[in-house]
Amino acid sequence: MNILFVCTGNTCRSPMAEGYLNSKGVKGLCVKSRGTAADGMPVSINAVNAMKDIGIDISSHISKQITGGDILWADKIICMSPSHKAALEGCNVPNVKLYVLGGGISDPYGGDKNVYKNCRDEIISAIDKLLSDGFFGGFRVVPIGEKHIKPIAMLERVCFSQPWSAEGIIESYKSGTVFFAAENSEHMLGYIGIKPVLDEGYITNVAVFPQYRRQGVASALIERVFELAKERKLSFVSLEVRVSNINAVSLYEKYGFKTEGRRRDFYRNPREDAYIMTKRFENNEDTCD
Repeated sequence: MNILFVCTGNTCRSPMAEGYLNSKGVKGLCVKSRGTAADGMPVSINAVNAMKDIGIDISSHISKQITGGDILWADKIICMSPSHKAALEGCNVPNVKLYVLGGGISDPYGGDKNVYKNCRDEIISAIDKLLSDGFFGGFRVVPIGEKHIKPIAMLERVCFSQPWSAEGIIESYKSGTVFFAAENSEHMLGYIGIKPVLDEGYITNVAVFPQYRRQGVASALIERVFELAKERKLSFVSLEVRVSNINAVSLYEKYGFKTEGRRRDFYRNPREDAYIMTKRFENNEDTCD
């Protein structure tokens, strides 16, 4: 989903909103900001310092004027005030794309650092509310915690004829398997497990709840495993997949996995062969193709 924040000069409110939402690491979101009267100025130093106080760097931002291309690109345009929304409506921007953040964010222009801090906090509160409401429809990938065990066991029962139990998942975790879960503000969407052994990695399972498929969840989980492979300097990552699971095979091929073998009668219920698919890394370089 493409999100565009809009204020007037694109030097204060919208860059802070862009920086904060980007810092949340929501998978599937691409975030930009623009102004209705921007002229290529650097971001306000008070905005930079207000965001720096919470560990977010927006110092490289340069203001940009909103264009027709930006409007076409954006799935949702979040304005800093009702007047910005009205201005865009007057330019025939589809109303269905337009929103006002928090009912309107106070303009800090000309104020001191405390004014900018208050503006920053308004922005954070409003964006956090949108996140909790599922407004962005996005998700994040996180290491699993205790809260994920039951949903993973449930997902196993949904997806596999020989599912892991909650106890089996915990035991695997204790024995060194690394698990990641994709989650939104309310639900776990899917999970992946990988067992690193020396410089090798073996993916144990990848699963996504049916209602969340075709939304980039499996891709995000695989990309997170690739990040782990880079961190651990793994030479390859390998997995098994049913030979009839064409969609999964296609996804793995997209990410550079190649079929390197076949295990006869690997699966039960129904009995079926498995492809052995492996992604090899050259010199432990970055993994994303």
